[in-house]
Amino acid sequence: MGLRSELHETARALVAPGKGILAADESSGTIKKRFDSIDVESTEDNRRAYREMLFRTAGAADHVSGVILFDETIRQKAADGTPLVEVLEKQGVIPGIKVDAGAKPLAFSEGETVTEGLDGLRERLAEYRELGARFAKWRATYSIDTASKGGSVPERQGGRRPTAYCLDVNAHALARYAALCQEAGIVPIVEPEILMDGDHTIDESFTVTTRVLDEVFRQLVDQRVILEGMLLKPNMVLSGYDCAEQASVESVADHTVRCFRLTVPAAVPGIVFLSGGQSDELATAHLNAMNQLGPHPWELSFSYGRALQAPALKAWSGKPDNVAAGQAAYLKRARLNGAARDGSYTDAMEAAS
Repeated sequence: MGLRSELHETARALVAPGKGILAADESSGTIKKRFDSIDVESTEDNRRAYREMLFRTAGAADHVSGVILFDETIRQKAADGTPLVEVLEKQGVIPGIKVDAGAKPLAFSEGETVTEGLDGLRERLAEYRELGARFAKWRATYSIDTASKGGSVPERQGGRRPTAYCLDVNAHALARYAALCQEAGIVPIVEPEILMDGDHTIDESFTVTTRVLDEVFRQLVDQRVILEGMLLKPNMVLSGYDCAEQASVESVADHTVRCFRLTVPAAVPGIVFLSGGQSDELATAHLNAMNQLGPHPWELSFSYGRALQAPALKAWSGKPDNVAAGQAAYLKRARLNGAARDGSYTDAMEAAS
């Protein structure tokens, strides 16, 4: 099988009907915050026990095609000595890896960031491939600054956020990462996330998301990335969380689908949405409404972290006796998001056990 065919096959498997991706790639700082919320110390053993609980959930593979891992996790072994990567593979779940080094302040552009981690990436990808990773993820973040906030941005910064400067440097890094992944035989998940913090309207979110995706795909094509061998992980087009008028589920679905029809080539096998700061139920409802507007040229799926894990984390609470409860909570959210993949999710399913 040639490289193009191998990448395409893996990408298609990750967005198989009824399935999506679990993002279990929380950094050390993020997982500590989540453990703090349940009064559990973030030790390596506790992190391993929590993730092993998720990975061993019977039936989850019916709805979860792949799992994004953190560097620590891809090297860990389960309590019985089985590598966690092998635990996933035995269930038919594809292991992935987060490879970026996080968003850092963008020089000479206050309030904007650029994601770092390209140095040594080729060598790290080769190692991750040996460890079992078949796909990877790189996240870039963008903030929206609107006239409604008042004040001004210095002219030398290029105007309001996100600036053209920010769009260019992040798209360039995303494309370089994607090309290096494909060279290593790894499917890249390209994650340009417009943060929904702020009071911007859904129309302003639509405009910024369109600008960002236009630049991302321009750079991907320029850097010879195989579009049929990648996945896109974007934000949904939402109202800012502080916006006085919050868009309805139907409006979010309409704006999001319209935006991606304008910007995402049909060659891309799938769009796996991030959940951002949405509630578990709302992230599922939005995905469901979008799929009800289909058919689409690409699969519309999910790559959720907190929106899949939050109920499981609370149910588990760090206690071995609660593993079954944690797995049941995780399986329920996986199943409901699986239903949203074909537009068959209903509110009534939330109340069902």
